[in-house]
Amino acid sequence: MKAHLLYVEDDESLSFVTRDNLELQGYQITHCATGQEAMQLIEQNSPKIDLYILDVMLPDIDGFTIARRIRERDTHTPILFLTAKSLKEDRLKGLRLGADDYITKPFSIEELMLKVEIFLRRSQISMPDAPLEYTLGKFRFDHQNLLLKDEGGPRQLTQKESDLLRLFAEQPNQVIRRSDILKKLWGEDDYFLGRSLDVFISRLRKYLRGDDRLKIENIHGVGFRLKEEK
Repeated sequence: MKAHLLYVEDDESLSFVTRDNLELQGYQITHCATGQEAMQLIEQNSPKIDLYILDVMLPDIDGFTIARRIRERDTHTPILFLTAKSLKEDRLKGLRLGADDYITKPFSIEELMLKVEIFLRRSQISMPDAPLEYTLGKFRFDHQNLLLKDEGGPRQLTQKESDLLRLFAEQPNQVIRRSDILKKLWGEDDYFLGRSLDVFISRLRKYLRGDDRLKIENIHGVGFRLKEEK
């Protein structure tokens, strides 16, 4: 079946060209020119969306607000931001809201196609031989259902947070190269994607703070290691 993308962009010329190219690649596109229109679709929860492409600067409801509403209902479906803003603060704000990546305007159609392909593939990968749950100190980590559990109850993770934590859970006390993480989860080793990775590492450190035996160490110039003291 064709992947269904919700594309929110108010620039008429850009949206026409982008939508046309995505449809030529076989994707089903629902386009919204305003944030209000997008929010109505999200509230209806129909049709099923496989990936969101959100412009940040919209005439009514901005892309950050839309992303926040999506993540309240759905932590799994990938979100890509398209924006003319290139400030670090804006990029970090989007990632903290649960977005998977950022593309700064002007962008090439080829770059967008690559990102869409990567994140659709990541979200649809099935690994039946993987454990149903992992034990991390006092935590139980359910990758399939995106849950990190302790005595305080379950924490809902985003897909990207869950995928990253799974890499550490499968290789405890081992150094995982930064470049390997980026290629596996983002599809390429890039400076700006590296900044995105740092945001997700910070989130996981916060989530695991409840157990002093667990620590995600930064191995300078190499990568990271989830250290678990017995």
